[in-house]
Amino acid sequence: MGELLNNGILMCAMTAWLVAQVIKTLVYWRVNRRFNARILFSNGGMPSAHTAFVVALTIMVAFREGLGSTAFALAFGFAVVVIVDAVGVRYETGRQGEVINKIIQQVLVEGRPLTDDTLKELIGHTPTEAFFGGVIGILLPLFFR
Repeated sequence: MGELLNNGILMCAMTAWLVAQVIKTLVYWRVNRRFNARILFSNGGMPSAHTAFVVALTIMVAFREGLGSTAFALAFGFAVVVIVDAVGVRYETGRQGEVINKIIQQVLVEGRPLTDDTLKELIGHTPTEAFFGGVIGILLPLFFR
């Protein structure tokens, strides 16, 4: 366990994730004027903690192993896949959730409810959310270096 906790690359990436999640919670609190602790562990929203994690991981690998290393190539490829997924597939899934929730609300107004549950709408990220997650991922390795 000590070896894991001494892994500076992983600790930097985890810290970037945590910083992004805390900022996301504070942004939610500021915009909605109410605190919601569940946001701290949720997906989606501003900034992207997924992007912060993978960008910090990739930059730390670059610092330690070099841009020409296999480890950097793997980390970079991993980061690209995660960011594209967050902005593309997961974001579109969230948009579909919005539409389905509107349909459910219309059914509830017109008649008997189909379900009491709503679909989660905030699953993916806008490009702006991913960008600011990337900014966190770039800045945190500078402190861990």
